Amino acid sequence: MQYRSNKKGEPISILGYGCMRFSRSGGGIDYKKAESELLRAIELGVNYLDTAYLYPGSEELVGTVLERNGCRESVCIATKLPQYLVHKKSAIDRYFDEELRRLRTDYVDYYLMHMVTDVRQWENLVDLGIEEWIAHKKASGAIRNIGFSFHGSTELFLKVLNAYDWDFCQIQYNYLDEHTQAGRRGLEEAERLGIPVVIMEPLRGGKLVNQLPQDALDAFAQSGRSWSPAEWALRWLWNQPGVTCVLSGMNSMEMVEENCRIAGEAAHGELEERDFEVLEQVKAAINASVRVGCTGCGYCMPCPRGVDIPALFRCYNRMYTEDKNAGRKEYWQTVSLRKEKAFARQCIQCGACERKCPQGIAIREQIHIADRELRPLPWRVAGDVARVWAVR
Repeated sequence: MQYRSNKKGEPISILGYGCMRFSRSGGGIDYKKAESELLRAIELGVNYLDTAYLYPGSEELVGTVLERNGCRESVCIATKLPQYLVHKKSAIDRYFDEELRRLRTDYVDYYLMHMVTDVRQWENLVDLGIEEWIAHKKASGAIRNIGFSFHGSTELFLKVLNAYDWDFCQIQYNYLDEHTQAGRRGLEEAERLGIPVVIMEPLRGGKLVNQLPQDALDAFAQSGRSWSPAEWALRWLWNQPGVTCVLSGMNSMEMVEENCRIAGEAAHGELEERDFEVLEQVKAAINASVRVGCTGCGYCMPCPRGVDIPALFRCYNRMYTEDKNAGRKEYWQTVSLRKEKAFARQCIQCGACERKCPQGIAIREQIHIADRELRPLPWRVAGDVARVWAVR
């Protein structure tokens, strides 16, 4: 296992255990299986365990396994405040204290504001006194490092990143999302500020392994490398010095062994030009089924009415490169929960976007088609309700 450092110079394993996807049995987590896999990962050097308040049964399992096997001090626990449920100051302590009880510990090594999508959410917490609360918890040792996990646009990520003196952050990032959400630009800005970055969804929930088109598999097979699709994705991440830790939701012993092996071999700067060419072929194969030829360049922005055109098309395309719910979920996370609305229905048909689009996309027509598919009635209602709670 290799390690990279946090701001204090303390080691973090470059492979972290994502505790959201433990195997389940009989309606709950398969404790025996999950425990053996988690302990094997720790034995192989994984020292960063990522869980959250809303991951069903996850915090309880992590706490039980660590206590039962006497290895709490061997690892760092990362868990998250469900900030979207916090509307008064007392709720912060209530959630945190419950998490400590579940985890059977009196401190959390890495504590995150969970699923931040808009800087307004952080500002709401500041109004409730979160900065003083954090200072008190850090002074008492109950929290060692403070950060946030993010789903949203690059611009909003940069605002959140610069809104507080963070110890670390967590972003969705992989070779297919290189220029979406926080993206490479966000990663590099965090690196410039000396803020460690933890990566979630390195395989897009397994889709960069299990749902690749044949042309992508052929590109990997003909690359001259003996790497699996998962290994390509992980090595691409660890090739970048700004990546501190990559989370993997490991739910088989084979996956634990394989990922730990790769984490012991991968190196910053190891990829060659030919490797990047292979990945471009893979991305082209994945994107062959896109609905709109948007490159995400952003020339169409800003929309005078606030429509987030690149995000709309990105999520719409994801419905067809992966599956419909994946695109809808991303749109719900990154657009629907924002304080300022950014939906296609705000379009006034001014055409400013089309005059600037280098791809010549009929944006005014396509955004309404995309919106109808991304937000069918159940998703639209759920998004509107969630948005009221998330940004108020």
